[in-house]
Amino acid sequence: MCWLLLIVLIPGLPASSRAQDTAMPDTATRQEPGALDPDRVEQAQLYLRDNPISPPDTTSPRATLESFVFVMREASQLWNAVRQDYENSNRIFLTEEQRAKQVMITALLEKAAQTFDLSEIPVTSRERAGIEIALQLQEILDRIPAHDFSAIPGFPAGRFVHSAGNADLPERWMLPSTSISILRQETGEQRGNFLFSADSVGRIPDDYAVVSVLPLRADRGEDLFQYYIYTPGNLIAPRWYEFIEAGPGWLHRNFADQAYWQWLALAILLAAYAACIGFFVRWRRWRAVSVNERTRVGHSILNPVLVILSAVVFRYLCEDHINITGAVLVAIATITTAVIWSATAWLVYHLLQLIYLWFVRGPGTARQGLDASLLRTGFRVFSLAIALIVLGYGATQIGIPIYGVIAGLGVGGLAIALAAQPTIENLIGGVILYADRMVRVGEFCQFDELAGTIESIGIRSTRIRALDRTVITIANADLARRKIINFSERDQFHFRHTLGLRYETEPENLKRILAAIRDYLTAHEKVLAETTRVRMIGFNDYAVPVETNAYVLAPDYTGFLEIQEQMLFDIRAIIEANGSSFAYPSSTVYLSKDSEPSAVDPAKDTGQHPGKDRQVA
Repeated sequence: MCWLLLIVLIPGLPASSRAQDTAMPDTATRQEPGALDPDRVEQAQLYLRDNPISPPDTTSPRATLESFVFVMREASQLWNAVRQDYENSNRIFLTEEQRAKQVMITALLEKAAQTFDLSEIPVTSRERAGIEIALQLQEILDRIPAHDFSAIPGFPAGRFVHSAGNADLPERWMLPSTSISILRQETGEQRGNFLFSADSVGRIPDDYAVVSVLPLRADRGEDLFQYYIYTPGNLIAPRWYEFIEAGPGWLHRNFADQAYWQWLALAILLAAYAACIGFFVRWRRWRAVSVNERTRVGHSILNPVLVILSAVVFRYLCEDHINITGAVLVAIATITTAVIWSATAWLVYHLLQLIYLWFVRGPGTARQGLDASLLRTGFRVFSLAIALIVLGYGATQIGIPIYGVIAGLGVGGLAIALAAQPTIENLIGGVILYADRMVRVGEFCQFDELAGTIESIGIRSTRIRALDRTVITIANADLARRKIINFSERDQFHFRHTLGLRYETEPENLKRILAAIRDYLTAHEKVLAETTRVRMIGFNDYAVPVETNAYVLAPDYTGFLEIQEQMLFDIRAIIEANGSSFAYPSSTVYLSKDSEPSAVDPAKDTGQHPGKDRQVA
């Protein structure tokens, strides 16, 4: 039976290895109720033998336990053989054949770990943790009484009896003399299969700590789990470990499932990383900052890339060289994974910002016509959303239930909305500014008592360059509520001036001036003829006021000022050519000498009074 199971569970091994163990009781050959057709079973066996990723048989408690025992037995034999061959040789590195067998051992251990429910272990450390638990369970089984597989519910391993064939099996089966149970899975990809329960997986390290002081019931040599966790390298200790073995004895003492030499190596590695980080930070401070925005964003991408690379290298050194295991490995794997995914989200954000700069600043008429501020805001929101998605996926890799977090946000959404009300209000205000097209970047506007040119419209606030060249920052919500006068949206500019002519101007000359100015404005190519109006509007204290009114076509306010300037020069020339000029403020003072009142015949009064009259202008 053993060789049959090895064909099913360990495809790719030599035929001699598959048939070497025949001492197993032939329990699978008995015809049991509900047994499948032998021809169909043989076809399944052939498929699994030729398929290198064939899973273990977990269709019943018996199949699960047998699968684990047979896979671990073959892995242990192959492991010991490769170790003995390497230690007896004088080579520094493994041969190609030994490396291939090393890969095979790892695959067998991972296949044995597939009989566990590892859902409670973070994804990032699940593979290494599964191998450790498999080795611990193997050592537990070696220290407790042997099991009678025929007494375990279900068909033997290799039958793969699903559905109706295992409907009468119990939901849970407890391993005798232990608290380890095999449980039918109710959800997930393994639904209906029997796996060592998640509670048992969490209890196996404690059970191993208890039974590790007991003698082995089977002659299996050294404790492979002890060798696995206290030696460097991947399954097989490298040659440099001989220097540690020849060192002081205290290096091989252990604390928290790690040897002292492993703690020392980890401390040295952390110190080296801290020194490198300090040197890099100082180098970044000394380095000159480029004035080009695209260059600065390109340099900013270097930071998350270096963080990712350093985290990957740190984890590789801890796992494959120092061989940190147990809870410390889970902590390192969790922290490095969190750092890697956080840096990845950071990198994605900066990459999208670089794409924005390339798209907006790149050549092309269509790109130059885009509203750069609107596009920048959109890219920032889009980049932030993508970065948060990447960060959320990374959270699932370290065991944080992101969907539960999202559901929790629904419960706490009201509190978050109240706390972030000003920010949300400003965000909506910015959207309103864009949607209603109130203002755009580069336009000159007046906001109540403020006036200036719009420099940028961000997610939270708008920046305005005032006439005195100061920068005014106004919250979008506040700006959206203000009275906004947008001078840049004008298609016509109002030309309206009041001209003060001298009182000495003769009426005929004044009429000619009015007609000449009216004809000039009507004939001007930049003036709308139907809006032209030139009239004398009264008599002031020192001038005759003439109002000129027209609308001028100009592309912008600067262009209007240029046209207005030329028009004012031409109007002055018209006034001076017709015998008049502009009046300036003046007054006339009459001085007289007071005299005694006397009776004067009004009829004889000639208007002459004593004293001297003088006119002062």
